[in-house]
Amino acid sequence: MASGPRTLARHAAATVATALADTRAVALVGPRQAGKSTLVRSIVEKSKGAAYLTLDDDGTRALALADPAGFVRGRAGLLAIDEVQRVPGLLLGIKSVVDADPRPGRFLLTGSAHLFAVKDVADSLAGRMEIVELWPFSQGEIEGRREHFVDLLFAGRALPNHRSSLSKRDYLERVCRGGFPEVIGRRADRRRAWFRSYVQAVVAREIPGVADVERLAELPRLVRLCAARQGAPLNVAALSRDAGLPERTTHRYLDALEAVFLIRRIPPWAGSLTAREVRAPKLYVTDSGLAANLRGASPESLSVPQTAQGADGPLLEGFVIGELQRQAAWSEAQPRVHHYRDRNGLEVDAVLESDEGSVVGIEVKAAGAVTADDATGLRFLRDKLGQRFRSGAILHSGQQAVSLGDRISALPMDALWTTVIGSLRAGRRV
Repeated sequence: MASGPRTLARHAAATVATALADTRAVALVGPRQAGKSTLVRSIVEKSKGAAYLTLDDDGTRALALADPAGFVRGRAGLLAIDEVQRVPGLLLGIKSVVDADPRPGRFLLTGSAHLFAVKDVADSLAGRMEIVELWPFSQGEIEGRREHFVDLLFAGRALPNHRSSLSKRDYLERVCRGGFPEVIGRRADRRRAWFRSYVQAVVAREIPGVADVERLAELPRLVRLCAARQGAPLNVAALSRDAGLPERTTHRYLDALEAVFLIRRIPPWAGSLTAREVRAPKLYVTDSGLAANLRGASPESLSVPQTAQGADGPLLEGFVIGELQRQAAWSEAQPRVHHYRDRNGLEVDAVLESDEGSVVGIEVKAAGAVTADDATGLRFLRDKLGQRFRSGAILHSGQQAVSLGDRISALPMDALWTTVIGSLRAGRRV
């Protein structure tokens, strides 16, 4: 495979274009090095009269700091400002401009920190700005196809004839590669070198803009501890003990790490199906390659039970959750991603709920063989929710799809990115 960053089509491009057509300001936010600048420059190149400025440039940043309001005034076409969180005062200037002239498509911003988390400017553009998240490449983007797996599940359809040629080792290769543009074309040893510096760079560059952190040097270790808990319910007391931090400080630091897209807490689904539901979020490092690297894992070590030590399951789960979150952003259903767990141990790894209340459940199994017991959580959701439950899937590392009864299937994991709209139209109900 050739080395160097890859330039591939991004599914978020259509979402950004749609937002610019009817919204005054659009913000493209996501992890640093996820490809935001590349996407924005491509949009500017196709837009007549558009201009692109980056606040990573010292001279441009100095001008913006000296006169934030003047920096954004008097521009007729689309103005794209890269890494806008580096001069938070610009957001107030943009608010003034779009309030005076509410034409859509005035500003396209990028941020490597969630803009509403940036100190002193929270909510300054609420109601005036649409936020679009851009994550590292999805598997479909890497392979040049648009995925429709989430919409297929909400349509209540199955892939009864789906077969995969991938092995568990193939999936582990994808897990450890992750989706950052800078690493997907690199050799494994060169990927490890990139990941080693990534967390340190993000912490030093982005955290001071979103939180007052007294012990900045503690954050890379806290991220590693989060990676060790990939896919586990968040226990802040235990995490605080391991990190040597007060619980209140750990809460603040987790908020900061989530604001710069290093971690993500998946909230519990408030189904109220029983009185014994666990309300803790599940914790994930947002890119599977970064999570694997922080754990010192490789496809080789994860392929052997003695060296994997159970890490293959959580890392595969985090990989699938990441793919689902990416697809949720461009799917027709636009679902929210949750998890479900009760105190009796009944759980579903991902519960996706649409605005109208339809629900899809997804379980992730590292093994290639699936038993009826693996569908216990999905059957529970189906039986409790009735017709609200559209479908359920167990994603596994085997090669054959199997029906497990009414609206529940076991599918090879690559159904996530090999499902295309033709399959959706030609499919049948489970």
